[in-house]
Amino acid sequence: MRFGRNKLGHNNDSLTSRTVGLALAVLLAVYLLVCLILGWYWSREPGLEPVAPTPGPDTTLVVGSTTARTVHGLMYTLLQKPGGFTGNDIFPPGVWLDNMPSWEFGVLVQVRDMSRAMRRDMARSQSQSQEDPDLALAEPRFNFDNNSWMFPGSESEYRSGLRALNRYIRRLETGEANFYARADNLASWIGDSSTRLGSLSQRLSSSVGQAEVTEEGRHYRKTPWLEIDDVFFEARGSAWALLHLMRAVEHDYADVLERKNAMTSLQQIMRELEATQQPLYSPVVLNGSGMGILANHSLVMANYLSRANAAMIDLRRLLEQG
Repeated sequence: MRFGRNKLGHNNDSLTSRTVGLALAVLLAVYLLVCLILGWYWSREPGLEPVAPTPGPDTTLVVGSTTARTVHGLMYTLLQKPGGFTGNDIFPPGVWLDNMPSWEFGVLVQVRDMSRAMRRDMARSQSQSQEDPDLALAEPRFNFDNNSWMFPGSESEYRSGLRALNRYIRRLETGEANFYARADNLASWIGDSSTRLGSLSQRLSSSVGQAEVTEEGRHYRKTPWLEIDDVFFEARGSAWALLHLMRAVEHDYADVLERKNAMTSLQQIMRELEATQQPLYSPVVLNGSGMGILANHSLVMANYLSRANAAMIDLRRLLEQG
């Protein structure tokens, strides 16, 4: 009798262990499936709809409102899109993503460049003028490390920058702050943006390898295979943000652009940037050889950015002419 009870107890323990193991396996599978679905949803890029906050009925837009509101809208989109800001995530599914954090970084760089241009040039009448106090708070916070997840987290610093930018926008639209839409201010920012596009274009072109001749000799440079998609989505995010900023510039600097006969060049830039946002139907970023069977998405993106950069160089030249 004692032996029978032990055998029965052993069988019950084995059955319980198998049940617990099966339950844990099912929970793990469900968890991974949920993470997979969330990761796919969080990786969807925002569209080309305007990002600038809609002004209220009692708000009067002034020169500079559209640019400042667009910068606000770009940063707000980074924080409030599905999944929020994923660049500093340490838990699944965000920690498994690489394309969306790269896209976010491309947008962030454009926000940083424009906020610096606003603080340095656009909100000041001349180089000896005092800088705007709210832009002086916003710009360094937008330049905070995008990989910090706590003490402080990247999001908290970016939200602090948004609050300072909001204060500047309110003061601007009530006549208490300034925005100077001059050709030299715009040309300076165009020069910075052109440099960004040139660098991205070179990194994209290096997906197939590139011979570089320097004083030290001939070097062969190629983007590592595992980084190709990161560079591609960084370029895509940067072009997305730059397109929105160009639309804002078209509005706020309309008089300057018309006077310099530069509106056509600006519109050419926007057409090329719009082409970078075409849907990517391939599940992965392909890296075929230049004349091979498979496409090379990096080279296609580099082509659009190079043409946009050429138009930006023309635009800057027109702005700098007397």
